[in-house]
Amino acid sequence: MTTATPTKSSTTEYDELITLVRKASLLGSTAALVDWDQETMMPPRGVEHRSRQLAQLASIHHHLATDPRIGDLLDACESDQRLVGVATAPEAVNIREVRRRYERHKKLPAELVEELAKVSSLAHHVWAEARKASDFDRFRPWLEKIVELNRRKAECYGWSDDGEPWDALAEDYETGCTAADVQAVFTPLRKRLQDFLSDLMASSTRPSNTFNEITLPIEQQEKFVRDVSKHIGFDYSRGRLDRSTHPFCSGTHCHDVRLTTRFHEANVNDALGSTMHESGHGIYEQGLLAEHIGTPMGHAVSLGIHESQSRMWENQVGRSREFWVWCMPKVTEYFGDAVASLGLDDLYGGANIVKPDFIRVEADELTYNMHIMIRFEIERAIMRGDLAVRDIPGVWNRTYKEYLDLDVPDDRRGCLQDIHWSSGDIGYFPTYTLGNLYSAQFFEAALEAMPDLLEQFEKGEFGGLKKWLNENIHAHGRRYRAADLCRTVTGKPLTADPLLRHLERKLRPLYGL
Repeated sequence: MTTATPTKSSTTEYDELITLVRKASLLGSTAALVDWDQETMMPPRGVEHRSRQLAQLASIHHHLATDPRIGDLLDACESDQRLVGVATAPEAVNIREVRRRYERHKKLPAELVEELAKVSSLAHHVWAEARKASDFDRFRPWLEKIVELNRRKAECYGWSDDGEPWDALAEDYETGCTAADVQAVFTPLRKRLQDFLSDLMASSTRPSNTFNEITLPIEQQEKFVRDVSKHIGFDYSRGRLDRSTHPFCSGTHCHDVRLTTRFHEANVNDALGSTMHESGHGIYEQGLLAEHIGTPMGHAVSLGIHESQSRMWENQVGRSREFWVWCMPKVTEYFGDAVASLGLDDLYGGANIVKPDFIRVEADELTYNMHIMIRFEIERAIMRGDLAVRDIPGVWNRTYKEYLDLDVPDDRRGCLQDIHWSSGDIGYFPTYTLGNLYSAQFFEAALEAMPDLLEQFEKGEFGGLKKWLNENIHAHGRRYRAADLCRTVTGKPLTADPLLRHLERKLRPLYGL
């Protein structure tokens, strides 16, 4: 069946729809820039006024996004098969995704959207202070407000008869994701990871940890990680790198992408891993097509797919032996005599130490997913009303003991370490583990397409992987849902097997197994 060219009337209606969508998106991107400023540049005493700014922007954005005219235009466009007849055509994708977001936006009262934006801005500031003081009780009243607002939000969205409140929130981050689906993946994965972890910890062979114990000037660390970030493909003419308490990637469109990272004098691998991780997010954002700015075709598929890009550059690339063959001269260039005694095995080994620890963003590849599972279980219990906010520290600490055999020493290294709850983001955490699964499966497909890919890394050639990702993932925008994109790129449904193969192939030799 052939599809005819859309009529002038249907084209006019579609063009008007996209104009309205871009208008709302423009305001949303402005709010993102204001939020980035709060994280990086804003004076501490500016937080109260900033919360009002963000609340007003959220309210105006909600008004634009729920304009009844959008509904009328969607009705007209959806009735024209010349626009929606080919499901993967840009017009059909935009109409489908605008409809999905429009219907969700309409379910939320404007005052709830405004209140959540205001409370999250204020709560984030309190969280940062509470984290510094390692005092959960200081943050607790604000988290209770955020949980209550998110429960109201979930009730507005609704969930299936066999679902639960957490599902309603997860839909904003990973379309179609439910708590039951996540649990079905996490339970067997945790068993496989714990068994593998036991094997590694029982071995008498350990990689060198020397590189992680050397104190190095933060100014030099920053120059080093910026150089690596630029070399792997982050375009600094369309982005920037700053510092924040918690590393993140933000921005307004593909030509303005903001990264942040953080530094410790005695752990350059933390800064490098965080920067490569955020650069992966940034490379994705910069890989979205400029012609689709402000439309679903110009937005990333989901947070799980987004995480696949950041985790791939951090792990499959940045923790590979081939990467360190290339990077070793750069380590010498930036740190000189302080690293003169180190060899390749020290650098490669230091990037792949497996050791259960308290901090998620500093965790090794194997134990990282345990951190995500713990947060998911707590979120799910909170949203169902099975866990009170005041009891989070106790449950957090008990679960860390059960899953990672760790005695959490304080709130700063416990339940206050992550930014997400203070930002109002509940339903987000499983996307990190989904990202790990997707990244391993995508990387196997990239290796199949480019058998010499790892050899390219040894020579400092990362453009092949970046181009492959640009063409196979980034350029599609939201043409496919996450599961469909995985099948399209790899020819298979998502499975944990590639991740386990990746971990075992690398870690078993390092641990003498």
